[in-house]
Amino acid sequence: MKRSDPRLIVRPAPFLKSAMTTQQAMLDVLYALIPVIGVSLWCFGLGAILVLAATVIGALLTERLFSPASQRIPLRMDVSTLVTGLLLGVTLPPALPLWMAFVGGAAAIGLGKLVWGGLGQNLFNPALVGRAFLMAAFPTAMTTWTPYQGPEGLFTVYSSNLAVPLMNSAFDGVTAATPLALIKFQHETPPLYPLLMGNIPGSLGETSGLLILAGGVYLLLRQVIDWRILMGLLGSVAILSGSLYLLDSAHYPNPLTALLSGGLLFGAVFMATDPVTSPITPKGALFFGVGVGFLVVLIRGFGGYPEGVMYAILLMNAATPLIERITQPRAFGRGGDT
Repeated sequence: MKRSDPRLIVRPAPFLKSAMTTQQAMLDVLYALIPVIGVSLWCFGLGAILVLAATVIGALLTERLFSPASQRIPLRMDVSTLVTGLLLGVTLPPALPLWMAFVGGAAAIGLGKLVWGGLGQNLFNPALVGRAFLMAAFPTAMTTWTPYQGPEGLFTVYSSNLAVPLMNSAFDGVTAATPLALIKFQHETPPLYPLLMGNIPGSLGETSGLLILAGGVYLLLRQVIDWRILMGLLGSVAILSGSLYLLDSAHYPNPLTALLSGGLLFGAVFMATDPVTSPITPKGALFFGVGVGFLVVLIRGFGGYPEGVMYAILLMNAATPLIERITQPRAFGRGGDT
């Protein structure tokens, strides 16, 4: 007889097998993040490092306090939680109050990981869950950008970093505009060199496209991320944004600017390729990447908010179980379910 929701799914060989442990994979992600973190310090000063520290502390404390005792691992070995805190931190504005960054780290682990059963069980990318929580709770702080500081501002700590929790406070850098805001609201195309090097306003980890790409190459060589997701995402954005640019170059950016602006490269390399929340089938991985790219262009081009990477990845995370079921190869010799 047929079952609409089978508890046991028979899948054909070959089965997934890898000599790389989860900790080794997380260490590789950490290594790829180090240059991105370094350029955030260079671009935005010491306040950037404080924001990263706050998200990591919030994530680690939540993991320690609320994870089941049977699932706890020694703090010095908890690379996954550390990486989650850092991934969240580099998606945040440099002048964000530290207490908000701490809350975001706690939400990333609590809502994005522990409520699903712990490591490897979550449906959504935990770092993006934390960022989505902050966007919903503190939209003004999350859309306030500081200008590029450079080496002379290396020890800059923004007054809003030290804001008292739950008190209204002024934010630094309210006049700075990100490249995507310039494109969407002022119809100005930023030069490519700042997008590559990082001397632009934006979130901590989205500024230097060159270093993000270098991290992506490292992760590809280490076989930590799936090239199909990366190529599907970047390729679909390039094709779709190029089509819009040909139709109306006054209102839509050229493909290269679209690829280098905002959090697209960072999201493609570090977020969309999360092996837990993305499909494991080859066709599914490609479809997932193309889907994220399509949603990014749709939200950027026709939505009210200039950036759409976070929402695009979370929406496709929700579709991952369905994508895997649809793209799962049929078991040899099976004509149907019985």
